[in-house]
Amino acid sequence: MAYYAENDTEGRHSYIPVESSFREGGHGESNIHIASLAEKQRIWWRTAIINACFIASWYIFATILSLYNKWMFSPDHFGFPYPLFVTTLHMSVQFVLAATLRVWFPHHFRPERSPSVKDYGKKAVPTAVATGLDIGLSNVSLKTIALSFYTMCKSSSLIFVLFFAFFFRLEVFSLRLVVVILLIFGGVILMVASETAFVLPGFLLVMTASACGGLRWSLTQLLMKNKNMGLDNPAATIFWLSPAIGATTALISIIWEGWFNIYASPFFRDMASSLRTGLFLVAPGIVAFCMVMSEYYIIQRAGVLPMSIAGIAKEVSTITIAAWVYEEELTPLNIVGVGITVCGIGLFTFHKYRNSIDGRLSVDAEGNMITIDDENMGDSSDSVHGVDFELSAANLGHREDDHLAHQGSDDSDAHQRLLFSTDHDDNHHEGEEDAEQVF
Repeated sequence: MAYYAENDTEGRHSYIPVESSFREGGHGESNIHIASLAEKQRIWWRTAIINACFIASWYIFATILSLYNKWMFSPDHFGFPYPLFVTTLHMSVQFVLAATLRVWFPHHFRPERSPSVKDYGKKAVPTAVATGLDIGLSNVSLKTIALSFYTMCKSSSLIFVLFFAFFFRLEVFSLRLVVVILLIFGGVILMVASETAFVLPGFLLVMTASACGGLRWSLTQLLMKNKNMGLDNPAATIFWLSPAIGATTALISIIWEGWFNIYASPFFRDMASSLRTGLFLVAPGIVAFCMVMSEYYIIQRAGVLPMSIAGIAKEVSTITIAAWVYEEELTPLNIVGVGITVCGIGLFTFHKYRNSIDGRLSVDAEGNMITIDDENMGDSSDSVHGVDFELSAANLGHREDDHLAHQGSDDSDAHQRLLFSTDHDDNHHEGEEDAEQVF
């Protein structure tokens, strides 16, 4: 009797063949059953709490970095006016830290596989360039438009995230989801609305940055789902992407900021000033590394769209706390925007919750999800019939009528492989990775 992993969420039903020996260790076929409502609720809350911990760490590191950057770039404090140059240095710091983790903890942070030159150029480099353009154009646009107008325009990145998630089939199209995202987007617009001048060049720059931002996160999620490239953990992703991201931001910095002007500035007038400046510029790179690691863990566990919603929630909390602590004035329109955004975030959470509860999950006798060890996935000798167990979000349409498809798409909330038994035949055809098909 063959064993299969089952996934049935958001209207998608798929199966993955699992070796029968996986029953060892108490997971015999008699212990495996479809989860009850109470079991699915318990699993959902456990997953939500773990994801919330990563989101909280992201909030903490992002807040620390924002406060530091405000001090570093403010003319009233350190006053270093070259943010793209700083970002380029941070990419170097992140590369070094990721490489250190790969050397010291290879079992956890160094996958067995590495991207080929062709795959790196075809898949990793476009992701890095989109990331660099998002960062670079965002910083450049801030020199031409007001912060409030920038925030209003940059909130459109949520729309681009949703579009690319649908395009790459990371999310199943749902009118309910579209309405919820538009509701959140409208709330953010009202939340930061203020009287400000419209500047066309700055508007075009920030909208291009928003589009690149939506593309970068979707491409990043696809890379992290592709175990054949060896970018399936956050440290590996940073290790391989940071050099190309740094090259992109360096090019924009050279063109816009001018490195000759930077090194001719008073910040590098002598050895002592150079060492002091270098310390102030490089030190926050450690915080940036921790923040990016948290972001990638959120993408890996929950997906790009939930991470974007979490980012909106962070903005809501920041505005609310600022209004309360610093007594910053909010107009009635801003207050309405905060309320609408909060309602939209609540509806999105409920949407994901209902999809998880309505889906079919397989658990053992104790009600725990039964998962396949990632180390036994891929094209390694441990795979079953040479089948790659990577859950494919871009392979939704490829199902076989007489033999259930071996490669399914997983809901981005869980990314789990769940087991149950069936009498179907074991003949399955080898498929392609999701990132292989969409790039």
